[in-house]
Parts: sequence; structure tokens; C-alpha cells
Amino acid sequence: MAATGAMRAMEVLGFLERSPAAAAMPFITRVCVPHMPIINWYARFLTGPQVKPLTPLEKAHLTAHNLIDPFNLITIAGISAISVAANSHSAYGPGMKGYGRYVGVSFTQDMTGEFFGTFLIPSIAHQDPHYHRMPDGSISRRVFHCIDQIVWTQGDNGRGMVNYSNLVGFAVEGAISNLYVPGQRDNLPSSASRYALSLATAPVDNFIIEFVPDIARHIHIQIVIFQRIINQVSINSQ
Repeated sequence: MAATGAMRAMEVLGFLERSPAAAAMPFITRVCVPHMPIINWYARFLTGPQVKPLTPLEKAHLTAHNLIDPFNLITIAGISAISVAANSHSAYGPGMKGYGRYVGVSFTQDMTGEFFGTFLIPSIAHQDPHYHRMPDGSISRRVFHCIDQIVWTQGDNGRGMVNYSNLVGFAVEGAISNLYVPGQRDNLPSSASRYALSLATAPVDNFIIEFVPDIARHIHIQIVIFQRIINQVSINSQ
């Protein structure tokens, strides 16, 4: 279409000669069916989300999107199957019944984490629930950014603030999980140990978002599935 339009414009301006036969030819209009866009599944990780205040409703939509992400559901199902098969004598029990309990508990933990960490606490504290990459920074600066973001993130206005989503959210998630996770010790030392483990493993997710896109842009791997696997392994190891 661009080439045809350029040729017509050059004919009108006199840069190209136009044959008399061409002048008598009628114009034919054709409806061009656009091609479906090629979806680049990892492109959104390359620069990260822009600084834009999210309303509580938008944070709720982000929470639901993260929870029902197909890679998230597949990861929960896969890790649950492996865990039950590897240890049929766990508190979840053997067979399909144990598998169903493991899936239910894992999904509930994920749902609780997303509700408090992506929706409720960020909405109250006006915190941006996204992780923002630093693709142009040095390696050491980016590593520090991945770790630093656990306790210091940015608000909806783009300014730095305490990461209440992690510091408060992990504590709330741990307290709630004590009520329903089978075989989990709910005393103070055990709860404190799980809270410390949550903070210690939280940067792993940031490292994946920060550095895997540098590889993904060349080999086109699915970043999100690595991210979901790390999330579920971290949750189930607590």
C-alpha cells in the first residue's frame, strides 16, 4: 500500500510519466484483511511497566491476572504432582486425594499472597506493586536493585517508599497459612523462620525479571514460566 501510494503521488507531481492507457483504467478498491499481530510474550519484561498510578480496581485486575495466569496454574499443578509422588506420606496424604489437597493449599497460598501483596496493601499504602527493571544499569547496580527492592520500592507517584507489600504482607500471609496448611508448625520460632525465608527468597523473583529478558530477547524463552516455578517452589518450601 505504501509503495502504490508513493508511485501515485510521484505521477501526480510529474516525476513519473503516466501512460494514456493508465489514465483510463478504473481504480479498484479491495478490502485488505489485516494479519493477526504476532504476540511477543516476553516483550513486556524488557523495559517493565511505566510509572503510572494504578487505581485499586486496576490493582485488583492485576491480582486476578497473576492468579489465573495459565503458567501459574500449570506450575501449581505440576509441582503438586511431583511433591505428592515424591513423598506420599506427607501431611497431604497419597494419591489423588493428597494431590487435590496439595493443589488446593498451594492455590490458596498464592491467592492470599496476591490479595495482600498486589491488591490490599499496595492500595492502602499507595504502593506500585510492579517490579521495575534497570536494563541500562551496570551488573552490580542491577543486582543491588533486585535485593534493595525487597525493602524499598516505589509508590504510585514514582517516588521511593518502604515496601510494605513484602514487609507486612509476608507476615500476614504466614499468620494466615498457619490456620490451614497441614503439618505446618505454628509456633513463634517456626513462623519467624518462615518469614525470614520469605524475605530471603523474594529477590530470586526479581533476578528472573531483571536478567532473564537479556537472554530471552535472543532465544525467545518464556520468562513467565520460570518466574512462576520459582514463586511456587519458594512458597512450598516454607
